[in-house]
Amino acid sequence: MAKITKKKKIHPPQTQRRPGREEKMTPRPISKRPDKALKLQNKVALITGGDSGIGKAVAVLFAQEGADIALAYLNEHEDGRKTKEMVEETGRQCLLIDADISKEANCKRVVKATVKKYGRIDILVNNAAVQYEQKSITGISKDQLLKTFSVNIFSMFWITQHALPSMKKGSVIINTSSVTAYRGSAHLIDYASTKGAIVAFTRSLAANLVGKGIRVNGVAPGPIWTPLITSSFSAGRVAKHGSDVPMERSGEPAEVAPSFLFLASQDSSYMTGQFLHPNGGEILNT
Repeated sequence: MAKITKKKKIHPPQTQRRPGREEKMTPRPISKRPDKALKLQNKVALITGGDSGIGKAVAVLFAQEGADIALAYLNEHEDGRKTKEMVEETGRQCLLIDADISKEANCKRVVKATVKKYGRIDILVNNAAVQYEQKSITGISKDQLLKTFSVNIFSMFWITQHALPSMKKGSVIINTSSVTAYRGSAHLIDYASTKGAIVAFTRSLAANLVGKGIRVNGVAPGPIWTPLITSSFSAGRVAKHGSDVPMERSGEPAEVAPSFLFLASQDSSYMTGQFLHPNGGEILNT
């Protein structure tokens, strides 16, 4: 017979007549957080794919809220320098690390450089991704398949593995998935597959790390106006990007970044293993 485990008592036994009164509760519910001018004051955030798009918007917003930033990117040096300038305009520090994170050795190097600069990692944002449009699964080559998985999901495993020793209780991991994880994509089969894997990875890692006091959540954006779009699709498709969602437009990176800030800050202290969906109104029933 299976052993029945009794639930731990976390409050003193008590009862009241309906509808109940807060003043008679022990302890009383907390209705106001301690006042803090900046949500991420003196935190250290490592963001992959941070040179442009969503990663750039997240880096700038995190800096505005008091965090020092490390940005990992491939080779878009001009975009990286501009993002660094925007971060430093807030008075915070920014470390640029160019690296092909489809290789584990480079993931290790990214983490090592961040820890060497700042001494720790408080917030890890696994955001970098690639996508290649193909009309048929038969058009997806072995090289494309491995590249998509290596950048989009394998790197999350590798960077997280190397970063965890430098993260402590209260640290946060945020993974970027996509609306395609939930509804699929006929022309981005391998990309959507990695994004579905990221959902499972996030939920599994959250369960694994909850005992260490490290929260793991994710953001699953819809059609966002980023360089990934203009470098992935035909001019005609780019012109219509986002027109099929209820809001009938693409979202801006600055409209997505607040979801990351919420998950990075204590505002989301009672959330782990969850996803936010800034997607222009598409209902996913997740």
